[in-house]
Amino acid sequence: MAKLLFRLGEWSVRKSKMIIIGGIVLLILLASIGLGKGPSFTGSMTIPGTKSEQAADVLKAEFPPSADEGQIRLVFKVKQGTLETPANKNLINKALKNMETDSAVKSFLSPYDGYTLSEDKKIGYADVTYKLPAAEVTEKSKEHALKVANSLNDKGIQTELAGSVALSELEVGGTSEVIGILIAFMILAFTFTSFLAAGLPILTAVIGLGIGLMTIIIGSNFVSMSSFSITLAVMLALAVGIDYALFIMSRYRQQLAEGFERHVAIAQANATAGSSVVFAGLTVIIALVGLSVVQIPFITTMGLAAAVSVFVAVIIAVVFVPAVLAAAGERINPARENKWLRKWSGSKKKHKSENFWGKVVTRKPWLTTILCIVILTVCTLPFMHMQLGLPDNGLKSTETTERRGYDLLAEGFGEGFNGPLIIVAKAAGSSDPQADIAKSTAFIEKLKGVASVSPIIPSPSGNAAIINVLPKTGPHDIRTTELVKSIRNQADTIFKEDKVQVLITGTTSVNIDISEKLSEALPKFALLIVGLAFVLLMMVFRSILVPIKAVLGFLFTLGATLGFVVWVIQDGYLGSLFGIPEPGPVLNFLPILITGILFGLAMDYEVFLVSRMREDYNHSGDALKSVKSGMTHSGPVVTAAGLIMIAVFASFIFAEDTIIKSMGLALAFGILIDAFIVRMTLVPAIMTILGRSAWYLPKWLNRILPNIDVEGESVMNNQKKSE
Repeated sequence: MAKLLFRLGEWSVRKSKMIIIGGIVLLILLASIGLGKGPSFTGSMTIPGTKSEQAADVLKAEFPPSADEGQIRLVFKVKQGTLETPANKNLINKALKNMETDSAVKSFLSPYDGYTLSEDKKIGYADVTYKLPAAEVTEKSKEHALKVANSLNDKGIQTELAGSVALSELEVGGTSEVIGILIAFMILAFTFTSFLAAGLPILTAVIGLGIGLMTIIIGSNFVSMSSFSITLAVMLALAVGIDYALFIMSRYRQQLAEGFERHVAIAQANATAGSSVVFAGLTVIIALVGLSVVQIPFITTMGLAAAVSVFVAVIIAVVFVPAVLAAAGERINPARENKWLRKWSGSKKKHKSENFWGKVVTRKPWLTTILCIVILTVCTLPFMHMQLGLPDNGLKSTETTERRGYDLLAEGFGEGFNGPLIIVAKAAGSSDPQADIAKSTAFIEKLKGVASVSPIIPSPSGNAAIINVLPKTGPHDIRTTELVKSIRNQADTIFKEDKVQVLITGTTSVNIDISEKLSEALPKFALLIVGLAFVLLMMVFRSILVPIKAVLGFLFTLGATLGFVVWVIQDGYLGSLFGIPEPGPVLNFLPILITGILFGLAMDYEVFLVSRMREDYNHSGDALKSVKSGMTHSGPVVTAAGLIMIAVFASFIFAEDTIIKSMGLALAFGILIDAFIVRMTLVPAIMTILGRSAWYLPKWLNRILPNIDVEGESVMNNQKKSE
């Protein structure tokens, strides 16, 4: 691999102008196609084969599906009097008539015709149905609905909006992301002591991000994928794009400092750091593609979309970055430093054999190891009571109309109103299906957690029926989950005895089923990628103990990250600091998603740090010296890379959407733990304890394992320094 990347680096240097122009032309071409077609994302997050999906299939078969029509629910509340007073009634009816002036509105049902008033008549709601699916309702229609709601608010009737039409659009690329990139730029500036050198990784990462992003947007028109796929792809493309360029640029500047000719140094950097980039990138891609083994469609598409963005970042790093370095010429030579940045970065010491942190960690390795394990274990403890779910309007900020509407509905009609259970019963082959259904479902009304049960609605065939059940508790309450399980347990007995199928669907039961399925898939997926990591790292490092240490470190990272997420999001600690308005369940697909992503990124840091240790050990045979050398040469770069990733991921914490916020929080903390506690502290401490035995590999195993030259030894041994 190193020889191939060396030749690729040489080619990129020779054809630098062609590659730079070609990359920009490709970006413009993809952007014109992507923006012309536009994105076509869906919000569908379902899992085939779950009990709620089976219920939905029966529902579709027995009840002719109505057109997919978007709906906005206007929720009203008065403090004085009731909604039935003539003045209030007149104002609401006028407002609903005003809604009909929007040509996209198909119909509306007022609270007076639909009898949708609370018991005290102070709270009610009206449903406005559109001619278009919820995802296609225009911004103009949404603004019209908000204007109508505001007109009632001005007249003393509190009016909020709910329903299937999303009023808060998913935004990617806001001010917080720009701040994240600026922080990354300043970290690079202090690392390279040059503003120009700092700008190059940002530039190449943005070009890679644009190409990957447009590819995904074009692909969304042909493949069904969740809108969150694009957010994840942006996060990873920015973070790894900057980091991969940083690793190659850092090695290039090291080679220049050691006296190599500029064009040779670029090819050498591509052969050495580039090999690590390719291996690390492939590890991330394999982890993301590996998400498909859980056989959950929306998780698979999210993983594949993110894998595309990482693949583009790798190609940009080993092809486009060398071309940009060649074009930059002597302007980014390490000798040409910015005096102000050098002043604030500290004095420059040449020929350092060890740095301060490497000295601290290796001096007391046992104490360091114990302290790290204690910190990681404490962080992991909250993970033991993790509860999964899918955030809804009830977990949004009270500044949003959706959250206020959610609260009003809960206040007027009970907590369970926002998470109704739809019971689908079928008695095919019965002489009197409706009588059998009524008898078989009578038990539901007597269950402890049920607030109310609607009358039975028979299907056109008469063989099935729908019953709406309102729980006493909200959709995220553990008691609602227990109610669903209780109904299903009795339904199994009823089917055996009475041959009546009783199934549950609806948003609440779908979320419960998805959460359970994902919880079951997590240990299998983690085991799969840990096994993969062990084999790959054994090939790279020619060692048994180094891979064991690496995967154990990853498991510590994963446990600590999930524990922290539970502590903040579910338990509510520091929630206000991160802008989390309400404690709630952990996003149900977050654990499996960050398992794949953190695995790949953790292996990035492992490879970049430990490969330098192995390179030095192969030359000197001194285990302790090799650890210190790795910390000296690769430590600062890994530190900068970790800080950049944290800055990029943390910028997403300030997004409005709760799902994006939780993804940003989990990944930022995960990188903080992995880069600085596991890789930069625990790993060198354990490597010091292991000594020479860290590099032990049985001879028979060494013979059968393929040799992956990540350090680029085959290339470096054949190169001579310039005079």
